[in-house]
Amino acid sequence: MTTLLIATSNPGKVSELAAMLKDLDCQVIGFADLPENPPAIEETGQTFAENALLKAEHYHRLTGLTALADDSGLEVDALDGRPGVYSARYGGEHLSSTEQVQLLLSELKDVPVPKRTARFVCCIALVGNGINKTFESSCEGSIAYEPRGENGFGYDPVFVDAELGLTFAELSREEKAPRSHRGKAFLQARQFLAEWLKS
Repeated sequence: MTTLLIATSNPGKVSELAAMLKDLDCQVIGFADLPENPPAIEETGQTFAENALLKAEHYHRLTGLTALADDSGLEVDALDGRPGVYSARYGGEHLSSTEQVQLLLSELKDVPVPKRTARFVCCIALVGNGINKTFESSCEGSIAYEPRGENGFGYDPVFVDAELGLTFAELSREEKAPRSHRGKAFLQARQFLAEWLKS
């Protein structure tokens, strides 16, 4: 059976993706399942695709396992697309996720509702023996004035889905999966994996 390494140190992301792969013929593991945590690689790419590939290639090289890595982030129109590829490090490495959200809200405090448009973007890279693929998707929304909801992680509590009017943190995992940037990109990767595992 193929072992697929979800190459992220975010346990929320590992469980979210593992749940979406549970019926495929592969064993899904995260860093916690390895004998030791592999060293991280600096994300020097200028795009989500470049960073996702950097990570997937790095962890495939280190472990020999088929590695799935993603790079995702929030692009806010009123901030000229920031935080973008720096979403996970916005404001500096020392800031917690909650502090990053507060920083974002403070930068948008005087921005009216019509100009608070934003999108989440995700690129997933899959690298293994004979595989080097990327899958990208996005979802449109806007930034709330304050965090809402208890689910999700990162910027989910302030990202309002354009159609539902609810933040991603107000949605259950099942509701969020088909709508989110990661869910849509992952669906593409999952379809590819399903065919590849059969071959």
